[in-house]
Amino acid sequence: MVVLSDKLEFPDVSRATSEGLLAIGGDLSAERLILAYKSGIFPWFDDDEVILWWSPSPRFVLFPDRLKVSKSMRQFLRNTDFTVTVNTDFLTVITECSKAKRSGQPGTWITEDMIRAYNQLHLLGYATSVEVWQHNQLVGGLYGVDLGNGVFCGESMFAKVSNASKVAFITFVQNTNYKLIDCQVYTRHLESLGAEEIDRDEFLRYL
Repeated sequence: MVVLSDKLEFPDVSRATSEGLLAIGGDLSAERLILAYKSGIFPWFDDDEVILWWSPSPRFVLFPDRLKVSKSMRQFLRNTDFTVTVNTDFLTVITECSKAKRSGQPGTWITEDMIRAYNQLHLLGYATSVEVWQHNQLVGGLYGVDLGNGVFCGESMFAKVSNASKVAFITFVQNTNYKLIDCQVYTRHLESLGAEEIDRDEFLRYL
């Protein structure tokens, strides 16, 4: 594990711990975040911690052509009154993601600093949001980082009503041309949608 200086650089990802922790410190400037994602690295830390930078192996990803949509979900998608948009309200989506309660997590890693940093990425064209609306109310969504290389780095999702985040994810994957969706670390929810683990070196080749 390396302590970062003000210099805009990261150590080689091979130096990450077995859990994937690579470095601490640095800042959340747009330039550093872009370099991190291009290098297969992402920040993840609690509000009371210094910035922690991760590059786990294996990496949890979804190949869009392996997306799994259950029969019941396909029927739901045909009959839903949800409307899905892209980049209509990024700031509200990331803020709602920060408020979402998650099993086994007492708080959120989406701090105020993170919200400001990723909103800046969005304004620069590097971060994308997907919104799900019902009766003109925002009921779900997701956001992530798009570096323009065919890989979408998903960050977080939220849902205020059942299936809203699934609809955001499935609709986004089915209507975009990404070669890979980075899900970072394992979750049972994303595994059910077809995500799988690959070696970090393979993931870096896609980047």
